[in-house]
Amino acid sequence: MLNKKYRFHSRGGVRYVYQKGKTIRTPKMSLVFTENKKGFTRVAVVVSKKVMKSAVGRNRIRRRIYEAIRINFDKIPKNMDYIFVVYTNKLKDIPFKEIEDNIAELVSEMKVCYNK
Repeated sequence: MLNKKYRFHSRGGVRYVYQKGKTIRTPKMSLVFTENKKGFTRVAVVVSKKVMKSAVGRNRIRRRIYEAIRINFDKIPKNMDYIFVVYTNKLKDIPFKEIEDNIAELVSEMKVCYNK
């Protein structure tokens, strides 16, 4: 699991990222990002009830994505806020490597879009 320091602690921060951030979409998930002034990176993963009714399944998807982010944390640009929004319940059962590839694809597109 990603260290608590690098996660959002209130809805205000998440709301700000949704309002001011840029979005990159893929078929399985999207990335909403913006620069922050905190001096460190913050990450959130959003899995809606529309994706999966079961809280157990939603939490499993969330944990898998947080773990992929934790493993590849040094590869993402710093001093940014990221929200990963999941669109499909298939992330619960696909291989972990594919989740890592999806996250890497989103981050690389973000670097092109943001010029960082």
